Amino acid sequence: MKTNSCSVLALLMLGAISTNAQAGQVRTDGQDIILSTKGGLKLETEDKSAGFQIGGRLHYDYTQDETDTAANGNETLEDFDARRARIALRAHVNDFEMKAEFNIAESGTSGGSVEDLYLRYKGFGDMANLTIGKQRVPFGMDVLTSSNDISLLERSAMIERYALERSSGVKLSGRGMDKRFTYGVGLFEADGNGTNDFQEQALAGRVTFAPIMTKSSVLHFGAGYQTVGATDPLDETDTMNVEVAGAFGPFHAQAEYFDSDVGPQNFNGYYAQLGYILNGGGTRPYSDGVFKRVKAVPGGTWEVTARFEEGDGRFNDVGLGFIDAQQTSLGLNYYMNDSVKVGVSYMDAESNTNSDSGNELRMRLQFTY
Repeated sequence: MKTNSCSVLALLMLGAISTNAQAGQVRTDGQDIILSTKGGLKLETEDKSAGFQIGGRLHYDYTQDETDTAANGNETLEDFDARRARIALRAHVNDFEMKAEFNIAESGTSGGSVEDLYLRYKGFGDMANLTIGKQRVPFGMDVLTSSNDISLLERSAMIERYALERSSGVKLSGRGMDKRFTYGVGLFEADGNGTNDFQEQALAGRVTFAPIMTKSSVLHFGAGYQTVGATDPLDETDTMNVEVAGAFGPFHAQAEYFDSDVGPQNFNGYYAQLGYILNGGGTRPYSDGVFKRVKAVPGGTWEVTARFEEGDGRFNDVGLGFIDAQQTSLGLNYYMNDSVKVGVSYMDAESNTNSDSGNELRMRLQFTY
């Protein structure tokens, strides 16, 4: 039986308990089972044909928001609660895999909602995976990056406005060319909060290509399209976006532009984001068309990051809502190890159409398992 050091310790403890309690032995009637604690608690057969994994995350935030608007005057709000608290279950048998991830608590909600709930078939190979259920919609780069892995503590106001994020549907996705090329296309519910949601549908697709992809350098290009139906034709949306990103040594950057038609109206906006990894943290990892979490080195890794965005966005984090505005964000992260991150960010926004303004200070303790 193959085990890592944590597995050996666990088995020795179980052996000691069983000896004292006169209990029986733990056995398998088939292949040996590999127990891993890297990235969650994972059990898998030796030939990897079947397995089960438990994981989760807790993002606990302190926020201080200040807004100055013509409608409400000066307001200051402070909060200290769970931005996200989730538990995730994954399993696979041969060419099938499933994921069920649930919100135990989430800022602004009572929790108890489903984040991901899908079944995936991978028997066609890397170039064609079929996924059915509630899942990420393939549109945009930052929205497809896990909230555990984003550098700034909150995503861009452009992502918040234009990306559908998650919905129930059917998606075909894959990768090729030594993992440099990825694609995803799917048909989804336009609004997944009722009992007749598939009457109005959303179609989304994204392609990416990384002409440079080494351990220390990445150059990424991407493009996407999303159309969302509505009962009222004036509410139907057609949105396109383009992406460019790169990582060269400790430096990383990404930018996205969105252009959207909602009925007869046109909206657009962009963001550009930079980051730098300090004290020998290496290059920001990249895989499957998105960036991954910065790796922690012994003694911890520091990262500084900044973002500027402008256009028609959803500036809810600074209390301005849907508005044409510009916003500057600064962030500092400390990756204590692969599970624990401490971050702080500051966002400052000003309307492009009136004198409304807002800012937010956010601090986070993040635990990922």
